[in-house]
Amino acid sequence: MSIHTIGNRKSITYSELWTNKYIFPHGMIPSLAQISLAAEDYFVIEDLHNFGADYDLTLMAWLQNFEKDWYLLKDKYGDNFYRIWKYFLCSCAGSFRARHIQLWQLILSKNGIVNGYKSVSYDISQV
Repeated sequence: MSIHTIGNRKSITYSELWTNKYIFPHGMIPSLAQISLAAEDYFVIEDLHNFGADYDLTLMAWLQNFEKDWYLLKDKYGDNFYRIWKYFLCSCAGSFRARHIQLWQLILSKNGIVNGYKSVSYDISQV
């Protein structure tokens, strides 16, 4: 099984109030400790990659595309929607830059993979 998730450096059981209200109601960003605890009776964590240091580039590209094509959405969604999404994308990018939140990809197996999982690495400069 593959899990692709934004992760928190600290274990919390709540979401930031603004994000909870406007973006992800009842959402929560888990820590590795929380993911590991939830998995420990059921899965073997075979592999983990942290792409968090690169993710603000993705968010900035989303913002650039959002702003470039806003004229297509403006009449349907309005200025409040624009401000909310611009704030969300920029604040998330800042959180990734500050390394407060991460982007993880985990590989889990039910009983462990015979001879182990063969991890695939990448170099962002080659992408």
